[in-house]
Amino acid sequence: MTKDMTSGNPTQLILGFAVPLLLGNIFQQLYNMVDSIIVGRGIGVDALAAVGATGSINFLVLGFVIGLTTGFSILISQYYGANDLDEMKRSVTMSVYLSIGATILITTISVLGARPLLEVMNTPANILEDALTYIIIIFWGIGATIAFNLFSAMLRALGDSRTPLYAMIVSSLVNIGLDLYFVISLGMGVAGAAYATVIAQILSCFFCFFRILGIKDLHLKKQHWSFHPELLLRLFKLGVPVAFMNSVTAIGVMVLQFVVNGFGSIYVAAYSTANKIMNLVEQPGVTFGLAMATYAGQNLGAGQYERIKLGLNKTIQISTGVNIVLALIMLLFGKQILALMVSGSEVEVIQIAYQYIVICVLALWVLGLLFIYRSSLQGMGDTVIPMVSGAVEFITRIVIAVTLPGIIAFHSIGVAEISAWITATALLMATFYKRINVYLKIKNN
Repeated sequence: MTKDMTSGNPTQLILGFAVPLLLGNIFQQLYNMVDSIIVGRGIGVDALAAVGATGSINFLVLGFVIGLTTGFSILISQYYGANDLDEMKRSVTMSVYLSIGATILITTISVLGARPLLEVMNTPANILEDALTYIIIIFWGIGATIAFNLFSAMLRALGDSRTPLYAMIVSSLVNIGLDLYFVISLGMGVAGAAYATVIAQILSCFFCFFRILGIKDLHLKKQHWSFHPELLLRLFKLGVPVAFMNSVTAIGVMVLQFVVNGFGSIYVAAYSTANKIMNLVEQPGVTFGLAMATYAGQNLGAGQYERIKLGLNKTIQISTGVNIVLALIMLLFGKQILALMVSGSEVEVIQIAYQYIVICVLALWVLGLLFIYRSSLQGMGDTVIPMVSGAVEFITRIVIAVTLPGIIAFHSIGVAEISAWITATALLMATFYKRINVYLKIKNN
């Protein structure tokens, strides 16, 4: 169901939009944790480390894809808020054209660059081949990943956060079932886990596609498919900065992975396991950010600038409260949660992972602010400063990850992470208030 976010109670609208997204993302992250349990317990700690070693590379490519499709959806949400359905539909078709081109380009580069990237990142020799096998299969399925993220972004732009939730639930359940069958029953190893992921992604893609066919506002006519170079360029200018922002952030994470790889496979497994949990804990911030992107985009299109500011303030209050509670839960029960993901005999893995989690959750509320301010700016059409903030994160991570390991060893990874959040958030906050005040001044004059 599509949703107009330009009128009504902002808190209710944002929560109503964010909750289905949150449930879907949590379901996805729970699947990732189950996937780790199946791989870690069904194959072994080296297999878990191999899959974990691909995480930053996968994040690099997936982040680019998500950024690209998110950027495309900015115009869709703005035109929807302005009730300009013809331009909205043209934005949809131009986004499809750009996504097809991106699929061909990204698949080619990713498949050819997988081994060199793993080697450059100092991936331990005992897990290199398994890591390569896993990530190559994932990369061959990039087309389905791009399609799913594009369709999900379109639906979110129109205020529909329920369909991506349903798609995620169905996809995750299928993924778990195929994981058990391929990895445990057929003994396909890490390749089985990768095939399960790709098949489930294809299923979620079709789920969203058939929903789009049923939305009247997205019924496309022949004239909407005609080529519009100016609109294509506008979408490109919005999508590419968001994509590069995510990729630059991911490269910073790859630097951290490189440093972690130097500590050995035990640390790689611990870092991978901890990040599975952190990805789950971070989801409220992610989803509140996505909600604000749609909310800000629609209200900007409708000229409701004060309403954007009001919605942001309410979202910050809710996000901060939720993140403080989650941080307390992880501090109290983090070790017990980690023990569910690895064999009880892997005490060292659990201890190392918990140390990393403790550092990160202390600044979890800051990460929530980062997501909200960044997505709000993107929804308002400003994708350049968020890209710059990604560069700030990148530089901060590199400086700390390179200089501190000799002093505080593995703890430097967590310190690098939260320092990157703090510096980027400061830039995004300053930019948001500058932008929104300009809009308000223009409207009042």
